[in-house]
Amino acid sequence: MTIGLMGCGKMGSALTRGALEAGVFSRADLRVYDRNEGRFECLGEGVQGLNSLDDVLLGSDILLLCVKPDGVLDVLARIAELEITREKLLVISVAAGVTIARMEEATKGHARIIRTMPNTPSLVGEGAAAFSLGSTATASDAEFTRKLLGAVGEVIEVKESLIDAVTGLSGSGPAYVYTFIEALADGALLEGLPREHALKLATQTVLGAAKLVAESGEHPAVLRDRVTSPGGTTICGLAALEEGAFRSSTIKAVRASAARARELGA
Repeated sequence: MTIGLMGCGKMGSALTRGALEAGVFSRADLRVYDRNEGRFECLGEGVQGLNSLDDVLLGSDILLLCVKPDGVLDVLARIAELEITREKLLVISVAAGVTIARMEEATKGHARIIRTMPNTPSLVGEGAAAFSLGSTATASDAEFTRKLLGAVGEVIEVKESLIDAVTGLSGSGPAYVYTFIEALADGALLEGLPREHALKLATQTVLGAAKLVAESGEHPAVLRDRVTSPGGTTICGLAALEEGAFRSSTIKAVRASAARARELGA
């Protein structure tokens, strides 16, 4: 099984490094092409860099398509031009907004398609991803995709109609969390805590709270109520968040991001 990587940016390299470390495939199986020469060197020694897109397409059984959304259809159109068969090639795309229907149309049915939505915490092995199968993708294709994405975090399979919701949640979600961490630290800074200490405590607070939700299996509301005493400091802070429509604003952020993903798909 030969793996082609088209696009060796942050997401492409994160997924590939994670898969290599987890033994999903080996460096000897990997073929890489990126318009920026030498970019694939971050994958370590023993990785073969190819000179053209055609070399990757013709020499791969699975293509990890990790280019920006506006470049996806051009790459896929070349698959049809080369008359590669769908029995030969599986394409796994990470592009936001580009639908399976558009990708299958671009290849003229010459490849099996899987659409995925990973996120940037994949860079540290803590990603949250989802994938959807194209019309000709097989059970073994799904299993490989699950192993690939699972090598860098948590992964679920969803209907494609829900992929845009995943984009709004976990695809864009890290940016919301970064903003919250910054705001937590700024609040402590306003109270006189040195910036370095404030940022360290804010980061660990979010990390620890998320880990407690993940490992306890309890609803966040239950955990929140356990640390919220009548007339105490926490309820005062929560009341201030509600005055600022914290939860409503977060919900709107997820929906706005999902809506933009749908616009890109159109």
